[in-house]
Amino acid sequence: MPKRFSTARGREFGDAIRAVVSATGMTAQDICEQIDWDPGKLSDLVNGRGGSSEVDLAVLLGFCRTPPDERRHLLRIHRETGTKDWWQHHGDHQPILPRTWFEHLKKAKEFTSWCPLCIPGLLQAPRYARALICASANVPPDEVEQRVQARVAMQDVFKQRLKSTFYIHEQVLLLPVGGQDVLVEQLHHLLRMWVRPYIDIRILPIELGAHAGFGGAFDLMTSERYEPTVFLDTENSTLIVEAAPAVKAHVAVLESLEGFVLDAEESRRRIEQLAS
Repeated sequence: MPKRFSTARGREFGDAIRAVVSATGMTAQDICEQIDWDPGKLSDLVNGRGGSSEVDLAVLLGFCRTPPDERRHLLRIHRETGTKDWWQHHGDHQPILPRTWFEHLKKAKEFTSWCPLCIPGLLQAPRYARALICASANVPPDEVEQRVQARVAMQDVFKQRLKSTFYIHEQVLLLPVGGQDVLVEQLHHLLRMWVRPYIDIRILPIELGAHAGFGGAFDLMTSERYEPTVFLDTENSTLIVEAAPAVKAHVAVLESLEGFVLDAEESRRRIEQLAS
């Protein structure tokens, strides 16, 4: 099997180049003949067995008539495909679809999320998601419905039976996002999602007080082919953590939370009580 990129940037880059080539409707051999490349060069580019110069990449993207935004994106991340840990800037607000996060999610074998402030996106019902998005100070009003649809569509990842664990602080279950009716609808949605055997939801009780998760929300993804990766979101950027010591620190937070969260039965019971 070809060697793959070992970093989040590299993996996104390789996958995107593969999509660019595929979109032409031409074979890799035909493309190489047209731009006078050795076929192995293109193979190395998409599979991570070697690099290419920025000029080479520009030639390939120009030949494939890659849209300007995608061309700029690929030229930007090409420069740092081998660097671990990535502060991904998004401008003045998060994108409608968090591309790097979602591409990694689709390849993940296990997904673990710690959410101390709101219901995690993958478990949000549409009206709850809309209320959160509308409350944002920076989301353009004309993007609200697109964002709701994108957030709901991302839940299709569960069709691949992704093993997922969600640690949620109990205060989240009490916050009337969108009003009490929307909150109750959301709690019932959690219970419906929980029927799936590959989804586990654990509640961190309010009475615990201080806990290891005060550093903020994050997602941990593991896969069979890549090292574990942690994603942390801010208002307009994402920190993608891959360096082993930093990942280990986030795993330690989850291990600490695991020692204090309610078991599955009690977690479900507490949600049911609040939803009644």
